[in-house]
Amino acid sequence: MSIVRATRRTLFLYRRLFGTQLKAILEYQTDFFIMIVSAVLTQLLGIVFLWVVYNRIPDINGWTFWEVVFMYAMIYLTEGFGSLFFEGTWRLGGLVNRGELDVMLLRPVSPILQVLTNGIGMNGIGNIVIGFIMIGQALTKVDVHWSFGKIVIAILLIITAVAIRVSINLAANTSAFWIKNAGNAFPIMIHNLGEFAKYPITIFSMGIQLLVAVLVPFAFVSFFPAYYLFDKSTSPWIWLAPPVAAIYCAAVAYMLFRIGMRKYESAGN
Repeated sequence: MSIVRATRRTLFLYRRLFGTQLKAILEYQTDFFIMIVSAVLTQLLGIVFLWVVYNRIPDINGWTFWEVVFMYAMIYLTEGFGSLFFEGTWRLGGLVNRGELDVMLLRPVSPILQVLTNGIGMNGIGNIVIGFIMIGQALTKVDVHWSFGKIVIAILLIITAVAIRVSINLAANTSAFWIKNAGNAFPIMIHNLGEFAKYPITIFSMGIQLLVAVLVPFAFVSFFPAYYLFDKSTSPWIWLAPPVAAIYCAAVAYMLFRIGMRKYESAGN
């Protein structure tokens, strides 16, 4: 029962903290619409590039255009959810360098929850909208053998993909506890590895495959969900891989955050 109460309290606090940030951002409506439009245009350019490639090569290592579009969409969709609801992960470096994390440590609320809600990336709305449209188009163009169980698993795979993406973002940004530099480029480097997951990882060398499937598991955001939904695997249990990866990524991110908090020395005077 205590777990249920703790979950309810966490969700309640998240809604309050997120709502406060949202009210502040909506005060500047022009910026709000500019960010959404820019995100949509950026994603559309990516799809145009993919269409040009497949217009010349209709099949890449057994993967068709719409199957790769699905993987593209999963990367955009999870990036959108991460930006809109958990933008605070990208502000952790600033909080550490400016000593603003001190304020969060004085509040009777989990520091990690406060970090996650310490900002809203409104451009995420554009990514989410385009991502869902692309996923819908891809799933109607590819012959998928649907069942009730597969629909439930598909929803679960989207949820776990978001959890993996947010966990990777948080884990990468905890580097601010060790790399005490305002120009820390490590999180951006990790973020850019997600570009490999827009395509089937089987087209890359073994080193790249190990990188995005084991060390920084972006492949579980896009490739493995597509691998299951489009019946590329003979194993009916391949869908379990992304949820397991999500638990692993969340645990590592939480552990790194806790270790980093012990290293935190505040800004001092």
